[in-house]
Amino acid sequence: MTELAIQAHGLCKDFGKVKAVNGLNLEVPRSRIYGFLGPNGSGKTTAIRMLCGLLTPTAGDISVLGYSIPDEAEALRLKVGYMTQKFSLFEDLTVSENLQFMADIYTLDRTLKGQRIGLAVERYELERLVKQRAGTLSGGQKQRLALAASTLHGPDLLFLDEPTSAVDPENRRAFWEALFDLVGEGTTILVSTHYMDEAERCHALAILDKGKLVAEGSPEALQQGIDASIVLVESDQPRKVGKLLEQQAFVHSSAQVGNVLRVMVSIDQASPASAVSDAIRQQGLHVDQCAVARPALEDVFVAATRKKKGTT
Repeated sequence: MTELAIQAHGLCKDFGKVKAVNGLNLEVPRSRIYGFLGPNGSGKTTAIRMLCGLLTPTAGDISVLGYSIPDEAEALRLKVGYMTQKFSLFEDLTVSENLQFMADIYTLDRTLKGQRIGLAVERYELERLVKQRAGTLSGGQKQRLALAASTLHGPDLLFLDEPTSAVDPENRRAFWEALFDLVGEGTTILVSTHYMDEAERCHALAILDKGKLVAEGSPEALQQGIDASIVLVESDQPRKVGKLLEQQAFVHSSAQVGNVLRVMVSIDQASPASAVSDAIRQQGLHVDQCAVARPALEDVFVAATRKKKGTT
């Protein structure tokens, strides 16, 4: 039986009349990267803060690393790391001073403190930056410093809330390689992201929408289980064709990628490519090619969070 790092059942958080998280059930295995996907306002950050013990749930049960949350949140504190979306270290302190401060927060003894800081500086390539003030670092450098600070105490579980939102692709790739190194050492990671290429690298994903869990599974399973068909359309009038298709009841969405339209079609269409092609030609528009394509993770996200036609 797989050992779980996180278990949550019926998790809810209300802010007045707003239900930020609504009946969330979650199981996160140890030594895995588990991803949170969802539109802005879907409840990702609120859920993470409850799992950390920083927010008290309105309802529901939480167990993190065997601790009952929020009752045992203080005991959990030294077992987890938390990296927020916004850089939260002291910008007027140097890299070294920030790491020293965080080591004191985690109550590391003097010997272990020196060892952990030295290891973090080397692992996250901060050697040339130790005397530089954090406020003068680039986005990628701040990211490496924040990750170093959040892992100084060797946490069993790491929470990352959109950690790469202001980082270039090269630094994002290096960041994820560092995450897999941590997982290889036994760390469990829960990370929220808006990047589909990052979501594809997770072992499993939870897609949230309006505070509810709307899809869950490995990226491969989610793509195979999508409740829609994807049709690629090539036409010399992609904008006109796209607007036409979005008026069709059997079409969920249409997105232009270059000169190609990626069309999401109701799964109950026996021949989705023919249905799309016929709809276009009946309006006197030209189609060069219409073919069914393999769903991408972005298609899964759109399908899981889309609003049905005629609703608000």
